Amino acid sequence: MSTYICVDLKTFFASVECVERGFDPFKTDLVVADIARSKGAICLAISPKMKERGIKNRCRIYDIPKNVKYIVAKPRMKKYIEYSAKIYGIYLDFFSKDDIYVYSIDEVFIDVTNYFKMYNKNEISLAKMIIDEVYKRTGICATAGIGTNMYLAKIALDILSKHNKTHIAYLNEELYKEKLWNHRPLTDFWQIGKGIENRLYKHHLKTMEDVTKCNPNILYKEFGINAEILIDHAWGIEPTTIKDVKSYKVKSKSISNSQILFRDYNYKEAKVVLTEMVDSLVLELVSKELYTSNISVFIGFTKEESGGVHFSKTTDLTNSYKKILDLVLKEYDYRIMEEYKIRRIGICFSGLDKKRFEQLNLFEKPDNENETKIENTINNIKNKFGKNAILRCISLDKNGTQKTRNIYIGGHNAE
Repeated sequence: MSTYICVDLKTFFASVECVERGFDPFKTDLVVADIARSKGAICLAISPKMKERGIKNRCRIYDIPKNVKYIVAKPRMKKYIEYSAKIYGIYLDFFSKDDIYVYSIDEVFIDVTNYFKMYNKNEISLAKMIIDEVYKRTGICATAGIGTNMYLAKIALDILSKHNKTHIAYLNEELYKEKLWNHRPLTDFWQIGKGIENRLYKHHLKTMEDVTKCNPNILYKEFGINAEILIDHAWGIEPTTIKDVKSYKVKSKSISNSQILFRDYNYKEAKVVLTEMVDSLVLELVSKELYTSNISVFIGFTKEESGGVHFSKTTDLTNSYKKILDLVLKEYDYRIMEEYKIRRIGICFSGLDKKRFEQLNLFEKPDNENETKIENTINNIKNKFGKNAILRCISLDKNGTQKTRNIYIGGHNAE
């Protein structure tokens, strides 16, 4: 039987900021947020001390009670990546990279099945060894879930470990049924969001035990092929191993870009940002030697107006900046009224493929090879000298965001 440990770095970004300042995360009120954006900025992380006060993670600055005095730390993504890499190095001191799957910047799965004899430790002792070593070398606290498969390890981490003084929890299939079959809400379980929970509620399924007793045909009708995963998880079953995950080859079906603007943009201002986003995605297409046949755009309005506009356009396979931009802006001009206040923009290129041939016709010019050469040259310059080494003139407009976003990592301040 396999054994997995899922390790999570507790309130990672906030813990790093506390450690860097010489503070104890469990005794310090600190939030990681870029308040320069607005008081509505999302807190990327809050310290454990603030969680004890009942403040929720991923809250907005204005949600924090006014009587709480706290430190605001501007996000430093490079610093967090450095800590994450250092901690990954700690894992490598004890386990083979083939037995480690990095799930996120602050979370990993480790297959420890073959390490019990090597370290003369059981599951709990191994997990404690990892947690202690991470704290000793970095000052970052970690929690761990242990399971007989990856799903149970993740569930032990997410639901049970936080309630143990050791910050470690163990689950096998029998313990899962005993402790969590009647656990609520369902959104506490891995891969069940509010939407899936509501669809289960529609069939009067409120616990994992309810799911196991439901007619599978009902679930397949509601969720399609994804019902198989739901049913397996309800029984505590997960056949996928780390080896399976590492051997899986992703076929890129789409690329996308989205951003929430720092303030409400009007029709003309948002058009500048949309143009920049088209440019950014086209450069990505060219660098990967891919072409798109479907362009989708979402324009989200300010909170007061709510809602938004979505449109898509199909085309022959292309990675022409001029062609794609013309399609997008024509539809934008047609759909977006000048009085709209815009706060979100998203764009997606799908139907990606390698271009094997091009069907010519009498009414359109073929995609210009010179344009592709120019895009490749731009990519080469950016790769060598940095993303801001060369920009389109529109990115120098005061309403442009690309120049600023180019120095971000994951949409947040890098430093």
